[in-house]
Amino acid sequence: MELQKFQYDNKLPKMFAVACIFWGVIGMLAGVLAAFQLAFPILNFNTEFTTFGRVRPIHTNAVIFAFVGNGIFTAVYYSIPRLLKTPMWSNLLGKIHFWGWQLIIVAAALTLALGFTSGKEYAELEWPIDIAITLIWVVFGINMFGTILTRRERHLYVAIWFFIGSWVTVALLHIVNSFEIPVSFMKSYSWYAGVQDALVQWWYGHNAVAFFLTTPYLGMMYYFLPKAANRPIYSYKLSIVHFWSLIFLYIWAGPHHLLYTALPDWAQSLGTVFSIMLLLPSWGGMLNGLFTLRGAWDKVRVDPILKFFVVAVTCYGMSTFEGPMMSLKNVNAISHYSDWTVAHVHIGALGWNGFMTFGMLYWLFPKMYNTKLYSTKLAAKHFWIGTLGIVLYAVPMYWAAFRSYFMMKAFTPEGQLQYQFMDVVQTIVPFYILRAIGGTLFLIGVVMMVWNLYKTAKQGAFVATEQAEAPALPKQYEKPAKKMHWHSVIERRPVTLLVLSLIVVGIGGLVEMVPTFLVKTNIPTIKSVKPYTPLELQGRDIYISEGCYNCHSQMIRPFRYEVARYGEYSKAGEFVYDHPFQWGSKRTGPDLARIGGKYPDSWHFNHMLEPTSMAPGSIMPKYPWLFEKEIPVGTTNSKIHAMRKMGVPYADGYEAKAVDDLKAQAGEIATRLKKEKIEIDSNKQIIALIAYLQRVGKDIKVSDKVETE
Repeated sequence: MELQKFQYDNKLPKMFAVACIFWGVIGMLAGVLAAFQLAFPILNFNTEFTTFGRVRPIHTNAVIFAFVGNGIFTAVYYSIPRLLKTPMWSNLLGKIHFWGWQLIIVAAALTLALGFTSGKEYAELEWPIDIAITLIWVVFGINMFGTILTRRERHLYVAIWFFIGSWVTVALLHIVNSFEIPVSFMKSYSWYAGVQDALVQWWYGHNAVAFFLTTPYLGMMYYFLPKAANRPIYSYKLSIVHFWSLIFLYIWAGPHHLLYTALPDWAQSLGTVFSIMLLLPSWGGMLNGLFTLRGAWDKVRVDPILKFFVVAVTCYGMSTFEGPMMSLKNVNAISHYSDWTVAHVHIGALGWNGFMTFGMLYWLFPKMYNTKLYSTKLAAKHFWIGTLGIVLYAVPMYWAAFRSYFMMKAFTPEGQLQYQFMDVVQTIVPFYILRAIGGTLFLIGVVMMVWNLYKTAKQGAFVATEQAEAPALPKQYEKPAKKMHWHSVIERRPVTLLVLSLIVVGIGGLVEMVPTFLVKTNIPTIKSVKPYTPLELQGRDIYISEGCYNCHSQMIRPFRYEVARYGEYSKAGEFVYDHPFQWGSKRTGPDLARIGGKYPDSWHFNHMLEPTSMAPGSIMPKYPWLFEKEIPVGTTNSKIHAMRKMGVPYADGYEAKAVDDLKAQAGEIATRLKKEKIEIDSNKQIIALIAYLQRVGKDIKVSDKVETE
């Protein structure tokens, strides 16, 4: 058969690799800053652009979408052509993908720093950027499938299955979770509210981890680990079981982020069951990776690239064991809202994603520059410093989680809470310092890698294209000489694989969401719960803009120590007008679900101006700009109109009087403050924030009846 000549392009993989390294340093630097801010509040710098509430989402988005995202695209653009024996379908689409993605990252960093956020974790970006992400993701998909459909290799290798499954599922997650109604150019409200919004968000949030941080990296593992070890993957059959069972089970597990909340019990239980089942395919994939190195352990001892891969796959196994364990209700009662979750996430992010990326880059640069790695010893030092950084990061967080849990639930013999929240905060600050030091060590290792790769590139010559040849794929299907494995039929039909992947991941989402949205008894209503006033709505938007949800929850679980500390446990019907929900996922500060009416207006005023004046030992930043910036009154009508479109029962034509009501309520708060010798104009943002905080949790009393009809 005649061989066809073609070229592999290394320019796009190189561009994505360099971007991966650059954004990795930026994202991790933001993470180190955020970690030190929790120990030393002065590092918030008293500016609105550098507070923890804004730095933290910049850090998470930079690490997830910039560092890991560019790492994924590096792997895809390098491996897919070689697995399919064909160049990428369109170099132009590849460049559009690259520059479009980098512009999205820049836009994300700028808008988050400016306080433009949807308030939904891992999906904070506002609607124009959401649209841009969708368009660039489609460009990426067209290029990937164009390459697959013009391939010279009949069978699709296992890494490509994971890339296909990841692409289609991320598209589904992003579109469903991003349904929002725009209010202005950079402001929107989630179309979902309360319990339903929480379910959709953590269906998205958990599966963003699954299908952006996990499955594409499994594709990376299945390609680069065998290449680095120069051994075939351990088991083809195990990879089949791993792929299909993983993508089917993963999509159901989102509700385990909402245990003991106002989410219906059946949904919580469903999430728990499937989370436990996830352990089997996850560990099957881990073992498939580790067993690939059978007979190669002597090489592992001396090759830092394989060391990175081994620890990465091991961290994947640790995280995917810990995740199902944390979904058990008795364990989740301890872990949720605590630093345990932070440790768990970073075992995956630093160990699995970080080390897998580093191993790939150390392997890739010498190939692309036709040379040897500049310093194997320096890479080995990076490995050990990075490993120490992970340990020093995670262990203090586990310790802090258990320490805070036992302190929070401690009662005196007389039945009173033994510790105040601030006592707990102060006792875990030393652990925050250790965590920050661990993150710094990890970042130092990355800087060492940057130098090593730079010197590697300098001593070699970049190979822009690689010549290759392979026979053309026959246009007509040829019956194989021997009987194929049943899965080979699917592998030969990429569109079928795509459709089956979509069906498999769609089942779980439909089963969980449809009843929650359509069966009214899942979200019982409460007559006394009313929509926010215009001023309270503006205050809520300020609360979200400042990233307060990063540290405060608004969900009191039905535990004795939580009810005693915060007030009556939360009910599903309380949140029906919350677009988006604000239940939170971490309590660095106390829960605010019953904060309304607990303190006078002056307390909130002084607390936002100088937190330690009201709460000695507080690690919360100051918010002086709220006392200078004015409430954006001009947006009030459009915000009320948007809420009415989503079913919030404001009176017909209320937009016409909303601003008058806002000014009247603001005047009342300013008058009350004046009586306490605090002078401030009623049009300042602090007034709106006080209005919102004084409203939260006041709509119901313990005696309020819940209607289910």
